[in-house]
Amino acid sequence: MKNYLLLFILISLFSCETKETADLLVKNASVYTVNENFDTATAFVIKDGKIIEVGNTSDLEEKYNASETLDAKGNTIVPGLIDAHAHLYNLGKFLQRVDLFGTKSFEEVLERIVAFQKEKNVEFILGRGWDQNDWEVKEFPTKDRLDELFPDTPVAIRRVDGHAILANSVALKMAGITSETKMAGGEVILKDGELTGVLVDTPMSLVRAITPDLSLREKIMALNEAEEICMNLGLTTVSDAGLSREVIELIDSLQQIGEMKLRVYAMISNTEKNLDYYLSKGKIKTDRLNVRSVKVYADGALGSRGAVMKEPYSDQDGHYGAMITPMDELESLAERIAAADFQMNTHAIGDSAVASVLRAYTSANVEKLGGRWRIEHAQIVTPSEFDLFSSNLIPSVQPTHATSDMYWAEDRVGADRIKGAYAYKSILKKSGMIALGTDFPIEKVNPMHTYYAAVARKDLDNYPEGGFNMKEALSRKEALKGMTIWAAYANFEEDEKGSIEVGKFADFVILNSDIMTISAKALPKVKVEATYINGVKVSVDK
Repeated sequence: MKNYLLLFILISLFSCETKETADLLVKNASVYTVNENFDTATAFVIKDGKIIEVGNTSDLEEKYNASETLDAKGNTIVPGLIDAHAHLYNLGKFLQRVDLFGTKSFEEVLERIVAFQKEKNVEFILGRGWDQNDWEVKEFPTKDRLDELFPDTPVAIRRVDGHAILANSVALKMAGITSETKMAGGEVILKDGELTGVLVDTPMSLVRAITPDLSLREKIMALNEAEEICMNLGLTTVSDAGLSREVIELIDSLQQIGEMKLRVYAMISNTEKNLDYYLSKGKIKTDRLNVRSVKVYADGALGSRGAVMKEPYSDQDGHYGAMITPMDELESLAERIAAADFQMNTHAIGDSAVASVLRAYTSANVEKLGGRWRIEHAQIVTPSEFDLFSSNLIPSVQPTHATSDMYWAEDRVGADRIKGAYAYKSILKKSGMIALGTDFPIEKVNPMHTYYAAVARKDLDNYPEGGFNMKEALSRKEALKGMTIWAAYANFEEDEKGSIEVGKFADFVILNSDIMTISAKALPKVKVEATYINGVKVSVDK
């Protein structure tokens, strides 16, 4: 008996010695790898923050001696989710301001501002999220009530899309804005020759110039709070669409000392100062930060009628919107960015703006350069121009914009042009890929809402019954690719993330439901059990 026991011990020791070592074995999972064949697996192994093997549980248990084992207990695992277009820093700043999202009337907007100021008593009241299209009276508000309530305190509240501001008289005076103020690429809206307080696009910069900045401590707090929200919802990479050098360097410093785990694809804001610095310095790449692109604005937003259309708005005679960056400037920018081997990512919503950007990209010979330049939003596109999209002219879209705008979008553009609106499937057929994001904090951060809107084309109340223009819905595979491997490709990062494959970062998300098989109606309610970056859990248990 002693001999048998000794033999058993020796065999056990020998088998342990011959097993390969690893840091973490993830087992008993339903893994969607999102590799080229969209294979599934039940287990994978991690070492030094990267995936070293993918397979089935029994085989990997037999092959590896892992320091730690994670039993997924049958839960679904997908690659770490990527938001291809968002505003991480703005989300953090938003958390320090008046939340006006979801307000159903201007009266409710005022009530929230009053309650905020009663609690905070700030010197300059800032907020964001109102949308007149959600109110019974679907017209821009005016500053009159703000002037009554806050005669001595400046107030500036941004519309949901960030392309219009309502400011009171104190803020307007501080900004030097009068009824005579005019700026190309935007509008100071008047009524009977007097200021209403509403500024659309470029004139907003005058208010921004007199808005107090956050302290360093507040900026760090903003980034940390925004990061926690993202990671708790399954995001492991966020593409921030427009950052200053100061914020990019703050993100880098926080990542370098381990105070920020989230990966960031940082698009630099299109300012002369930023361009002079980054285009001469060249690309910056670490495991968590990637700086190689420029965010440009071609036009404004559809909701505020700032998007540039080829024909007048259907609900405002003679109004075409306004270009923020004129065509000649778009072309010269494209040449400059291409010469520096940077990527150009341009906000284009109206069909005229989209056409202008496509022309500028074509002029810069992006197809030949392989630059993977992106059209951010690509919201209203003339169907004959779908053919111009490709793997180097990439559509970067936000499915929840479609379900937020569907109630009034046809009023803006008419029955004919709506056929080329939010046309994700049609564009995908030409481009071969599509990057999906949210544009948060304009929309909610939750990527499950993105997934649901992409495949069901409905709002969270399950409206409309048959879905909004369902021929443009994405399949579940396409939607998941758009939030993982295609988003990674749009960031030049498909070799390191976007799928659960050998050699890639061990970024993954555990979900409580199988998003490929459950009913569409259940998708927005899917919860993230845990989020991992480099094989380390980063989400906070609530």
